[in-house]
Amino acid sequence: MAVKKSVPKRQCIGCGEMKEKRELIRILRTPEEEIVLDTTGKKNGRGAYLCHNDECLLKAFKSKGLDRAFKMAVPKEVYEELREEFKALER
Repeated sequence: MAVKKSVPKRQCIGCGEMKEKRELIRILRTPEEEIVLDTTGKKNGRGAYLCHNDECLLKAFKSKGLDRAFKMAVPKEVYEELREEFKALER
């Protein structure tokens, strides 16, 4: 009898959909309060997840999704940096 392995799921802070963890991009707040993109998914810090598209990032910006996830005010410049990093990942 085969044991069924559970697949970890996370919620996108933009669209709110539950997806498999590996389908999403992890955004990380480091202990130094810096917000970075975690492409490995293993860096140390508090994480939030987004789908691989600009629409979800825009929704997260409008709804202040990162602010709620990280329990701190996230400046607009951080969203702009994340958007540029998203574009770099798509290439």
